Amino acid sequence: MSEIDNEQMNKIVALCKRRGIIFQSSEIYGGINGFWDYGPYGAPLRRAVEQLWWKYMVEQRDNVVGLDSTIICHPMVWKASGHLDQFSDLMTDCMDCKRRYRVDQMDDPTTCPNCGSKRLTEPREFNLMMKTFVGPVFDEEHVAWLRAETCQPIFVDFNTIRVATRQKLPFGIAQTGKAFRNEINPRNFTFRSREFMQMEMEFFCHEDESLKWFDYWKDQAWNFYTKILGIPEEKLHIYWHEKLAHYAKQALDIEFLFPFGWGEIQGVHHRGQWDMSRHCEFSKQEQDCKYFDQDRKESYFPTVVESSSGLDRICLMLLCNAYDEDTAATQKEGKDEDVRIVMHLPARVAPVQVAILPLSKKLEEPAEKLYHSVLKKFRAEYDDTGSIGKRYRRQDEIGTPFCVTFDFDTLNDNAVTVRDRDSMTQERIAIDQLAKFLDDKINPEF
Repeated sequence: MSEIDNEQMNKIVALCKRRGIIFQSSEIYGGINGFWDYGPYGAPLRRAVEQLWWKYMVEQRDNVVGLDSTIICHPMVWKASGHLDQFSDLMTDCMDCKRRYRVDQMDDPTTCPNCGSKRLTEPREFNLMMKTFVGPVFDEEHVAWLRAETCQPIFVDFNTIRVATRQKLPFGIAQTGKAFRNEINPRNFTFRSREFMQMEMEFFCHEDESLKWFDYWKDQAWNFYTKILGIPEEKLHIYWHEKLAHYAKQALDIEFLFPFGWGEIQGVHHRGQWDMSRHCEFSKQEQDCKYFDQDRKESYFPTVVESSSGLDRICLMLLCNAYDEDTAATQKEGKDEDVRIVMHLPARVAPVQVAILPLSKKLEEPAEKLYHSVLKKFRAEYDDTGSIGKRYRRQDEIGTPFCVTFDFDTLNDNAVTVRDRDSMTQERIAIDQLAKFLDDKINPEF
């Protein structure tokens, strides 16, 4: 990573803490590595992205339904999925500097990347599943696991959901929720964490149609990032997997250019019939894992095409893409201009979409009335502290796209001034037209 990249990432991390977007969990106790809290301006961002994805993937489609499963499943779910036996990394420790590394991420597995020592421990397996216990006794008989991915419960609940919703193949099941991985080396802020949010959709179809659906969901994923979230295409690329599992026909990752380099935000994977056949084998419930196709007059394991994304990584992508600095005039002694931080977050997902700013505290009563009216439809904030310039700057730092100034003229003309964060233009809008004006800007059709 270059010095410039380091500097930008450090600025983003500092801004996130200062403005209450994201900060380390349990920080007053020294923090806990790989765990992050989303503050008053981070939680709305994450919820907004999740809701936008859910609307795009589930609510606007008649062939995808939703699920919200438990974090702890029957332990055999993870035996069938292969996680208990195969979900591990080969790790090695440097006996001199005490650093720990994944062997597959080392350029030279015989030399410590940090200090150059060749005194490394023998590689050993390290399971990434997080262990817990269910019941009053903490013994091996009561072991359970926090889910390492949200897709396995989808496979287990396939038949129950299919029957309840009267779905025929092809159709999909989507889920968002927490997943846990005992990462050895959490890094790059929230990019690689031990507790994170996944958004996944498993699409069940006949094997003959699976590659067609793979292409379809690849295009749908690309459209979500470029058209709905507004990420420039030059900051995204598709990485095609060359090494495939024996049951898969294709696999790809959509990657974003973070300050620390290209990183995966989305996977589209052809999972074949492996998941459904494995759960059939371990549960002995063939009728729950197979599908009888009346049109084809055959019973078969569905082939699965997966669309899987990390919500925390998407939020980090939005923050990195949004961060910008420019200069603004200042009255500070000895300075003509000051650095202005602007977060160009999409209006759809901005933590605060509209800020109501009375020009004077004498206007508090009518301005608060307008604020509560706007609050019914948009994520809004009321700010009457400091000069109007300082208030603009505060809103720019959290990505508020529109600031509405309520001034003394408003009492006479019943209009307010709307400032656009990105263009810096100001427009006088009648209060009775304000809701429509903002709605057209914030919630365009997709």
